[in-house]
Amino acid sequence: MTTFPPRPQQLDSADGTGLTARDAMHAPGPQVDDHMAVDVALSVLIGARVPHLLLRDEDGRCVGLVTRAQLAAHRGGSWYSDRTRLQDIPLDRGPFTSSTSILGEAEAAMRTRTLDVSPVIDEHGYALGVLALTP
Repeated sequence: MTTFPPRPQQLDSADGTGLTARDAMHAPGPQVDDHMAVDVALSVLIGARVPHLLLRDEDGRCVGLVTRAQLAAHRGGSWYSDRTRLQDIPLDRGPFTSSTSILGEAEAAMRTRTLDVSPVIDEHGYALGVLALTP
């Protein structure tokens, strides 16, 4: 097993400016393909006991985030069928938070878009983690 030393956090002042989204993100949690059926995704979410799932495309790049409430709402709709896929339901599909974004700017963008959580992606669009706002 290879261990990596912790990255030093670059603090420019006592209020934490200089921190990036990467410094404040949490582990991404489960990631599923966006062509997965809504019922299966809901089962994965419940089984993993997590508040959200990250969606990825056929190349593994992040294409969205879905919560239990969103899945339950779409599952209860009159148009819903057991063949409904995650890619077929309206979700926030970006833009996502860059890992190099200044933390304060990333939080402001999330508040503007009324997001509680946002995927943090690398320069190629792969999910590295999630950034969550605290109340």
